[in-house]
Amino acid sequence: MKVLVTGASGQLAPFVIRALRERHDLVLMSRHPPDAEFAAFPWLQGDLTVYAECRRAVQGVDAIQHLAAQPWPVDHPALRGRAAAQGLPFDVTFQSNVVGLYYLMHAAVEAGVQCVVMAGSNCALGHGYRISQTPFPFQALPIDEHHPSYPEDSYSYSKLAGELLLASSTRAYGIHTYVTRPAAIYSPARRQQLAHTAAPATGWDPWLWTWVGSEDVASAHRLLMEGAETLPPHAVYYLTAEDTTALAPSAALIARWQPTLLPLAAELHGHQAFFSTQKLQQAVGWQHHTSWRDLR
Repeated sequence: MKVLVTGASGQLAPFVIRALRERHDLVLMSRHPPDAEFAAFPWLQGDLTVYAECRRAVQGVDAIQHLAAQPWPVDHPALRGRAAAQGLPFDVTFQSNVVGLYYLMHAAVEAGVQCVVMAGSNCALGHGYRISQTPFPFQALPIDEHHPSYPEDSYSYSKLAGELLLASSTRAYGIHTYVTRPAAIYSPARRQQLAHTAAPATGWDPWLWTWVGSEDVASAHRLLMEGAETLPPHAVYYLTAEDTTALAPSAALIARWQPTLLPLAAELHGHQAFFSTQKLQQAVGWQHHTSWRDLR
């Protein structure tokens, strides 16, 4: 299978490329050169927000691993200083994650691409990057794909909108589309750092102490792409470790920092994650294999 990998110079891409390279022909696309390790693969320097470059990238492609994205809400009131320091336009999150995805999908349908697997985010739920003072309305723990989303910021909204865009492409054109909702993605080096710096929680974590190993994200993306013929034409899957980044058990974190959620936490045990990956496990047999606790 010929596979286009977007965002090929990003932090997740090396793991996805390694997971695919022995079984598939790869074409890499990014604004900057990928790691030298992947110099043997064709590289297209391109920007998703330029439609002509999307059309050029998808020619002759069977499937797309869409990893490119602006990874945080540049226009968020609390992050404008960071954006200004990096010279980022206020609308770059929306342009990259929504307009760029629209261009890529339009080009993919036109070129007859059969399958797209996109790295979304569990931020599509809307629990992080809150702007208002309104607490996130949790309705169940652990959270699964049926939980309603309440995004307030441009990044979370863009990820949810991307899911809807892919679903509409599937309904209209029959292209198979799958979206993962990974948590904070931890490379081996990041897991090693966490193992040496983990400390007791000093407050509630709006990100719910959630993480996932880079290699485990890559394996999920490979399994979804290779299993497309046996899967529903479109689906969304949470993609997290079954563990947290916290030292305390999950129920204890809620009891200490969010006791009003205790009625929802009755079934949590040990360091169980606040997100469920049961749907992904049942769909393609995915399992999370990496750990940071083993490194302590």
